[in-house]
Amino acid sequence: MPVFLCLKLSGTKINAIIKYHFKFALLYCCLSCYTLPMTYIPRDIEPRLERLLASAPCVAVTGPRQAGKSTLLRHCLPDYRYVTLDDPFFQEQAHSDPLLFLDSLGERAIIDEIQLAPGLLAYVKIRVDENRSLKGRYVFTGSQQFGLIRNLSDSLAGRIALLELLPLSVAEKRRHLALSDSIALFSHAALTGSYPELVVDEAVDLRSWYASYLQTYLERDIRTIYNIGDLRDFQRFVRLLAARCGQQLNMSEYSRELGISVPTVKSWLSILEASRVVYLLPPYYSNLGKRITKAPKSYFLDIGLACNLAGVRDEAHLFNGPMAGHLFENFCLQETVKHFLSRGVQPPLYYLRTSNGLEVDLLIEPVAGTLVPVEIKLTKTPAPQLARTLTAFRESFAGLDPAPGLLLSLARETRHLSREVSLVTLDDYFQRLNAWTGP
Repeated sequence: MPVFLCLKLSGTKINAIIKYHFKFALLYCCLSCYTLPMTYIPRDIEPRLERLLASAPCVAVTGPRQAGKSTLLRHCLPDYRYVTLDDPFFQEQAHSDPLLFLDSLGERAIIDEIQLAPGLLAYVKIRVDENRSLKGRYVFTGSQQFGLIRNLSDSLAGRIALLELLPLSVAEKRRHLALSDSIALFSHAALTGSYPELVVDEAVDLRSWYASYLQTYLERDIRTIYNIGDLRDFQRFVRLLAARCGQQLNMSEYSRELGISVPTVKSWLSILEASRVVYLLPPYYSNLGKRITKAPKSYFLDIGLACNLAGVRDEAHLFNGPMAGHLFENFCLQETVKHFLSRGVQPPLYYLRTSNGLEVDLLIEPVAGTLVPVEIKLTKTPAPQLARTLTAFRESFAGLDPAPGLLLSLARETRHLSREVSLVTLDDYFQRLNAWTGP
């Protein structure tokens, strides 16, 4: 850490400044060593990161806290200078003397937590425009919230490519753990979670980790940026969402239970969605002649957080409790979202519910004009009658020309339930996603 000499300061003050920075450097090094996982798990996003670094001057990797953004970049780009704006020294320099800060980084650098110094982006643009032929010069990380993507896109239009990293997918976990069947995949995702630290370090106390994660999110990301009122009400709202994951959103109901206005509910939902804590699955109602429900359904992008908040902490409650079916649906949805986002595709996902009670859990539109209906059931022995919903959908909405339906369950083998519906295993379902988007 550089030491600046100020001739007007007394020797005592200079010693105090040096001592302060030395203590902070030791603390920062200790924290860095603590937060970096002992084992690196290769991420699905790596090939796309490599391609974008070769084609754009700047790349930004966004996503929720603790998803592994910094670890990914420090592992894949060991030759890049790494600085984090969490460090007060670098943050202050980025604000007070941005050109000197950028000059000190050299030709290639990773700047972590870029949202802490948004004014730096104007000077990054100057540096990039001095040599537009130099690709992969700056790599940024930051949380999804705070309008970060808008700021990056506005300041570095035509100069930056965006990537989004979520917690570990099933395929990524299997590079580290022996999760052989669908039950093991679902159980691990729900009762352990998918954040890298939880996967690689079995000694972590899950309840304490998630409690700290939520508190850090509330105190650091929410309180300092948004005026949301009582944090306890916000935390109660998050817990209610967890208890009702996989269900249709009724904002008026949340408003009554929490004693807050419907606009406040909408605002809080937008915060949780932007920070990739929850995912809102929109209804598919375009150009349909029947009365279709237009409220979204809410899911958590880490089912482990949802289970922890809802008090589901063992297999008995997971597989037999009142939330069992919704939690399995949440698991399947989160893995589908991860698959599309890791390949740079906004998830073309919907659900459908009609006024007469017909509901399809998931509609996937992998290409324009193709609609794949998916029904999700927590069962190992699906009976043929479970295909009736998908058959009814195909008959009621024949004008959409839907593809044959998929019944996704814990079954051990893929087979036909009818001429129009196939029972698929989780692994076969993931292979179909690969076929639609590429591995």
